[in-house]
Amino acid sequence: MTVDPTTAAVGAAEFRSLYRRLRRDRADGALAELTPERVAAAAREVRAGLHVSLAAPVETGPGPDNPEPAVHRMTGAVAGRVPDEGLAFARDHIAMNVHGDADSHLDALCHVVYDGTLHGGVDADTLTTHGADALSVDLVRDGIVGRGVLLDVPRARGVPWLEPGEQVGADELAAAEAAQGVRVGPGDLLFVRVGHRRRRAEHGPWDASAARAGLHPNAMEFLAERRVAVLGSDGNNDAAPSPAEGVDYPVHVLAVHAMGLHLLDYLQFEDLVPLCVQERRWSFLCVVAPLRLPRATGSPVNPIAIL
Repeated sequence: MTVDPTTAAVGAAEFRSLYRRLRRDRADGALAELTPERVAAAAREVRAGLHVSLAAPVETGPGPDNPEPAVHRMTGAVAGRVPDEGLAFARDHIAMNVHGDADSHLDALCHVVYDGTLHGGVDADTLTTHGADALSVDLVRDGIVGRGVLLDVPRARGVPWLEPGEQVGADELAAAEAAQGVRVGPGDLLFVRVGHRRRRAEHGPWDASAARAGLHPNAMEFLAERRVAVLGSDGNNDAAPSPAEGVDYPVHVLAVHAMGLHLLDYLQFEDLVPLCVQERRWSFLCVVAPLRLPRATGSPVNPIAIL
């Protein structure tokens, strides 16, 4: 059972008001909350020496949620082209649509254009055919390291996953936090499980662009109050259909554009949850290492949780 009425529509004026309340103009976005002292404190989360990936395997096959799958082909020594003598190398070529609905990825602060600007009022003309001249993924070239906190909303509801279209509001995040005995704080990397990956694994993929579980726009007030540094989900973070009038991705607009939050989309937490249950805690050291793509709007990513 949901805790707050998150299915309520958000009118255009109401959304604009929420956007104005949440807007923070900072050159490095919400990562300003991730101070060296908080990174050092996060290292103390490592107690059991366990570590696990929060990324899903990159998919090279098409599907209803992945019409442009990643391309992987071998370019070196393969069957039929291996010399009988001497040295040879097996090599790979990989190409992918970073911002799709299947593969785990990070959204840079230049990813969301709203009212002709990027986060902090940066002119959208800084986006060129050769790459982004501002707010690219290069901002996190040294990685993101901090205390990760996983809020498992389906677990709090007593279900395996949320159904496509269901939404999670601020009150429900607080309820999940209380149920798990953890508190989200300044500089934390907040991960919200909606069960998208488990549902996909058990029932097969569907058109996630049309229907998916995610956060209601009012959930962003919880993140602002707690001064979260990064937001990630096993879905797109946004629910579909959108509850906000005239805005298809309201959480992206509020998180990336207004608050300067780097988003992590389409992660997977099915390997992490059993470790959290085993260790009886829902916080951990988390290391996020995007590729060095100096002018890109995002990057494939493989976050590692260390308990």
